[in-house]
Amino acid sequence: MSDEAADALGWSNTGRQRPAFAMTPGPGQESVWDYPRPPQLVPDPREVVVRLGATEIARTRRALRLLETASPPTFYLPRADVQAAFLEPAAGTSWCEWKGEARYWSVVTPAGRVDGAGWSYPAARAPFAALQDYVAFYPSRLECLVDGERARAQSGGFYGGWITSEVVGPFKGEPGTGGW
Repeated sequence: MSDEAADALGWSNTGRQRPAFAMTPGPGQESVWDYPRPPQLVPDPREVVVRLGATEIARTRRALRLLETASPPTFYLPRADVQAAFLEPAAGTSWCEWKGEARYWSVVTPAGRVDGAGWSYPAARAPFAALQDYVAFYPSRLECLVDGERARAQSGGFYGGWITSEVVGPFKGEPGTGGW
């Protein structure tokens, strides 16, 4: 979708110009207000680890980072690097205007069960078809690390962005952001 088409749909923030209320990134940081809309997938070679307690659910250096205006990045991990034995289908689906229908996953280990801990797009739409064999996890429900730094959860309960020291907001999902 072109910038003009995004503007026509009423998206005033498309990553082309950082709004005045956005934080200014410091050295080595990114502003989520510089991320594009529509979103962009970017390969990320850093080590990404997901755990439930002492149990490692996933570990990869082949993550895809989804960058979308106003949201912290969401990390998608290749299914080949996720311990499938710990995943069970969870109830419900949701719809993304860009990626299509999401299915949810529960994480089940001897130490416990976390329903709706992750999601995937088994029939992701173009240009996000690369996500078909990837799974994302909520840092609000599991321990999610990027090169050893624990990601904080994006506010709002629904969103799955990973907030690390490399990104500044404000972020979609925080109080007062319902109109973004």
